[in-house]
Amino acid sequence: MELYMIRHGMTKGNLERRYIGRTDEDLCEEGRQALGRLSLAQCEIIAASPMKRCIETARILWPGKEPIVCSDFRECDFGDFEGKNYEDLNGREDYQRWIDSFGALPFPGGEDPTKFRERCIRAFEELMEICSGCESLGLAVHGGTVMALMERFAEPRKGYYDWQVPCAGGFHCRIGGGTFTVLEKI
Repeated sequence: MELYMIRHGMTKGNLERRYIGRTDEDLCEEGRQALGRLSLAQCEIIAASPMKRCIETARILWPGKEPIVCSDFRECDFGDFEGKNYEDLNGREDYQRWIDSFGALPFPGGEDPTKFRERCIRAFEELMEICSGCESLGLAVHGGTVMALMERFAEPRKGYYDWQVPCAGGFHCRIGGGTFTVLEKI
């Protein structure tokens, strides 16, 4: 199966380099334009996070195809860091502890990164049951979701943060034998 996994287009919060997880933002005009410049193959099945930015991304990239909404593909809940950027958080003890943990600690008032990754992987495995027998799948999801799936399924194995992609970026992969083979970085 061919897989196109794309991080949603840019939002105002992304432009301002904020932690945007549970905040349900629309794409900004710059984000819509960047997605419009992508040329991806049409896919049999399209799936997306329930967040507006992902649904809109799916509709721009694969017009005429209504995405399956996978609620567990939503971005991590950044808790007390939500809506803030480095300038807002710099100097806070809880933020420095989180940075010093290399992102391993739960977000204060938010989600545990390990639980987030497990949620995304479980959602993908459930989606694959629906997609049995199909030849192509397109995903419009979040950066964290992309990283969680690539860390778990991509060969060669790499760490979570090694799979970061910009807004409107992602991977074209071939799924086989329970792994992803990267054909191209988008």
